[in-house]
Amino acid sequence: MPTMKSAKKRLRQNEKRNLRNRSCRSALKTKIKGFLGIAKEGKAQAAEEELRLTVKTIDQAVSKGILHKKTANRKKSRFARKLNQIKAASQKS
Repeated sequence: MPTMKSAKKRLRQNEKRNLRNRSCRSALKTKIKGFLGIAKEGKAQAAEEELRLTVKTIDQAVSKGILHKKTANRKKSRFARKLNQIKAASQKS
């Protein structure tokens, strides 16, 4: 346990931020799993709407410092590519 007043305050701040970051990261993972689940079903229209919401959540995580900007861009690119594959498959059949 810290003994200095500033160290005690820093500990309290870190605990609060840890909880906030963990909940944001959990919500992000849930949103990503939701998109991937819909994508696996092959529903193009629903996947497009879910991708929009997922990208919004990813961007919010970047602004809060949960994800690095390049990590977020890589994830968004992969999800967009997956959506395009679903759309192409649905147009063929």
